Amino acid sequence: MKFLIIFIYLITSSFSCATEKLDIKNIIINKNLKIYKEVIFKDIMKKDIDIANYKGKLLVLNFWATWCAPCREEMPSLDKLQSDSRLDNLKVFPINIGQEDLTKSKIFFEELNIKNLDIYFDPEVSLTKKFSLRGVPTTILFNKEGKEFARILGSIDFYDEKFINWLSLYN
Repeated sequence: MKFLIIFIYLITSSFSCATEKLDIKNIIINKNLKIYKEVIFKDIMKKDIDIANYKGKLLVLNFWATWCAPCREEMPSLDKLQSDSRLDNLKVFPINIGQEDLTKSKIFFEELNIKNLDIYFDPEVSLTKKFSLRGVPTTILFNKEGKEFARILGSIDFYDEKFINWLSLYN
């Protein structure tokens, strides 16, 4: 009986420590990992990008639009995140779902001095439906096995040390 009480105490205290250390706004961590089939979007050459080809990498799918003020605010920190050497197994896909042309997206990236990210599109807005997105920005995090383990609703500072340290656990 003592062993059971100690075991329960250790488990509950470790959960509370993990929750206390993870003080990141707008993040939802999945209790059950989510699996999706055919997560496909387009690059600027209209070539299909399938996340199934990136197994073994930590993936960040960030859904944004040029008219979205919070997207504009967070994009520079997402750009820094992509180039952080502590996360060398990370691939960030900023996916424009605003039904905007390439020129408008390139201007958006130029105005924000985005250097480490490429532009991607969801022209049929199929991922918006697949992931039940309710607004932008929304960011979905996939582990090395290609399973969604968390999502961020709204904007955050992706270059916050707490976030980077937490994300490093999955790298």
